[in-house]
Amino acid sequence: METIITKLANAGIIPVAAIKNVDYAVPLAAALRRGGLNCIEVTYRTEAAEESIRRISVAFPDMLVAAGTVLNNIQANSAVLAGASFIVTPGFNSAVVAHCLERKYPIIPGVCTPSEIEQAMGFGLKLLKFFPSEAIGGIKMINALAAPYSNVRFMPTGGINSTNVFDYLQCKNVLACGGSWMIPTEALNEGHFDIIEELTKKAVEIYNKVRGERNGV
Repeated sequence: METIITKLANAGIIPVAAIKNVDYAVPLAAALRRGGLNCIEVTYRTEAAEESIRRISVAFPDMLVAAGTVLNNIQANSAVLAGASFIVTPGFNSAVVAHCLERKYPIIPGVCTPSEIEQAMGFGLKLLKFFPSEAIGGIKMINALAAPYSNVRFMPTGGINSTNVFDYLQCKNVLACGGSWMIPTEALNEGHFDIIEELTKKAVEIYNKVRGERNGV
């Protein structure tokens, strides 16, 4: 898990994709890499998720591939067998968390309340998805939670885009942000990977600006 945390911190932004056409999985991953991001979260919102993860993992073994919107143990198993680096869930399902930890599947479960954070901490987890971020208070909520849970890092997702991601990344308890604005649905479904590449480059520029400010550049 420490390796995954390091890679997520270096990336700063993880693109989230709901892939409907498996033939677009590898071209999508290639576009993200050309844009400067060597990571992707493929959500289990489509039937193409498992095969998309498999194809991306085979084509780019060094890419950090997450399985997102995992709702049960069957999906977790299939994702890992397909090559997923880690599991991301939208909420905190203790049965899924226990299942993944027992099998040593790295997992980042979703939380949005102090009670859920404490449940996660009870499992020894310190990196959590904060979802749906904008709908439940966004940056203000994260900063409020940072006070009592200073050892927890968040990966906020939900409503994050090019206009607010800079502010999120400046939060000290935010490790990385998940978002789909680099992968517009229409562009993905129609195979316009040049658009995705350009949007990814702009996202990377935003993160580089945050890193520059942190380092006093």
